Amino acid sequence: VQLQASGGGLVQAGGSLRLSCAASGRTFSSYIMGWFRQAPGKEREFVAAGSWGGTSTSYADSVKGRFTISRDNAKNTVYLQMNSLKPEDTAVYYCAADRSIVIRTSKEAYVYWGQGTLVTVSS
Repeated sequence: VQLQASGGGLVQAGGSLRLSCAASGRTFSSYIMGWFRQAPGKEREFVAAGSWGGTSTSYADSVKGRFTISRDNAKNTVYLQMNSLKPEDTAVYYCAADRSIVIRTSKEAYVYWGQGTLVTVSS
């Protein structure tokens, strides 16, 4: 069971990035997939999550309207499209999978984690 996050980088404020999370070793068709982030010196926080079927999504208030979670079931991949990026979005972003059938925002609920990808937004 492995999650591989990618797509991070350096971007100017107002720019966009798309993160990807490829799942292997198991079919995540029934898993909730989430994105979390951790800035230096801060706790890991919830960013977004979505059911694999795409019928339900949830976003942190800080990213609502700017970030979009989506998935490609055929590729076992989840994406996080990030638009209108702000310096405060700078963090290591992690994808994670939860066995629950409902979306949960607590990091303790997620059992599988990717290695993280760094997003840096310059002002």
